[in-house]
Amino acid sequence: MDSKLRRMAILSSMAVILLVAVLVLYTNRDESKGPETVRLQTEQTAEPEETDGQQSTGQIGDDLSAFLKDNTFFDQEVNPILEAAKDESSRLSLIVTSVEKDLRIQIVDKSGEPVTGESFYVSLDGVGEYKDLDRDGVIYIGDLTAGEYFVELLPISGYRVPENETRVRVKDKVEYLAIDDISLLIKTEADIDAQAEDTAVADALTDADKTEIKKLQNTTGNSRVGIDVSKWNGEIDWDRVRNAGVEFAIVRAGYRGSVTGSLVEDPCFAANMKGAAASGVPVGVYFFTQAVNEVEAVEEASVVLQLVKEYSLDYPIFIDTEGAGGNGRADGLDAETRTLVCEAFCRTIENAGYKAGVYGSRNWYNNNLYTDRLDNDYCIWLAEYRSVPLYQGYYQIWQYTSKGKVDGIDGNVDMNISYY
Repeated sequence: MDSKLRRMAILSSMAVILLVAVLVLYTNRDESKGPETVRLQTEQTAEPEETDGQQSTGQIGDDLSAFLKDNTFFDQEVNPILEAAKDESSRLSLIVTSVEKDLRIQIVDKSGEPVTGESFYVSLDGVGEYKDLDRDGVIYIGDLTAGEYFVELLPISGYRVPENETRVRVKDKVEYLAIDDISLLIKTEADIDAQAEDTAVADALTDADKTEIKKLQNTTGNSRVGIDVSKWNGEIDWDRVRNAGVEFAIVRAGYRGSVTGSLVEDPCFAANMKGAAASGVPVGVYFFTQAVNEVEAVEEASVVLQLVKEYSLDYPIFIDTEGAGGNGRADGLDAETRTLVCEAFCRTIENAGYKAGVYGSRNWYNNNLYTDRLDNDYCIWLAEYRSVPLYQGYYQIWQYTSKGKVDGIDGNVDMNISYY
C-alpha cells in the first residue's frame, strides 16, 4: 500500500474512534441527568411527611390556604397575638362617680360601653358586696360616709376583670357640676316601656277657664310669641312654622321615667333642634323631671347638658316639674324637697354656662314649690290657660294654651308669650 492510501486509512480510523467517543460521552450525560430530574419532580409532588402521626406545619408549595389544614394554627401557644386580642375584647373596666355620699359604679367594655345582661358583683372595702340586680351594667350605692374607698369588680366567667382595685372618693356635698360619664345612662325609647314611663300630666288643664286663648297672639314691644314641642307633636315643618309667625320654640330634650327613673332622650329632640336651627327659629329646651333628690336632679341636668352640646341656645334650659298622674316616683315629694330638686338642676345648668329656668302651673307654684327661692335667680315659665293669668308671682314666659294651632304642625300645640 502506498503512502497516500496509508494516510487515508489512518485518518478514517481516527474519525471513527472520535465519533464513538462522542457518542459514549453524550449517552453517559443523558443517563446521569434522567434520574436526577425524576427525583426532583418526585420531591415537588410528594405529600408532606408526617411525624408521630401529625401533619407538619408551615407553607405547602404555592397553596396559600394551606394554614386551614393546620389544626395547630389557632392554638394559643402557636398564635399568642390572636389570644391577646381575644383577651383584650373581654377586658372590663370600672367608671365610678360620686355626687353626694354615694357611688355610681358602671361596668364597661374596652369601648367604654356598659355591659348589660350580667349579674356583676363589686366589693366596697369595709362596707360589703353589691350586685347588679337589674343587670344593666350599673350599681348604685347610697348613704355612704364621705371619704376614700377601694372598689373591686369580682371575677365573672367569660370576662377579664381589673387586676387592681379602683380608688374613689365619696363626696360629702353636692357640687352641682355636670357628670362627665352621664352619656352612658341616657336611653332611647327603644330601651324602655315609653307608655309606662312618659306620663307627664299638665296640671294647668284642670285650672283652665273659658277665656283661654287658642290662637297665635300678636305681640308688641319686647314680647315674643312661641311654641313648645316634643315627640307628641310629631314631625314638624319648621319653615312653615316660622312663616306662620312663630318667633321662638322650647324643645323637650327628654324625661326621667316615672316608674323606673330611666333617663330618656325625646325621640324627636335632634330633629326638632336641627329643624328649628335650619329655619332660623330661636330655641330653648326643657326636661321633664321625676328626680326625688338633689343627686338625681344633677343627673337630669347633666343629661340635658350632654344633649345640647352641639346646638346653640337662645332661651334657657328649663326643668319641667309637673306631676305624673299621681303614681309617678316624684309625685309625693314635699315642697322643700321639690324646691331643692329644682335648685340643684338650675345650679348645675348655670355652672355649665347656660341660663336656667323652672316650668310649672299656677297651682304647682303656689302649692308644691317655694317660689321665693326660685324667681329671683331663675327664669320662671308659667302655665296658666286663661286670657289673664291669676298668678301673683314673677314670671318671664307664659304658656297660655295647650290647644293652639300652627301651620306646619298637625294637631294641637302649646303656645307661649315670652317677656324674657
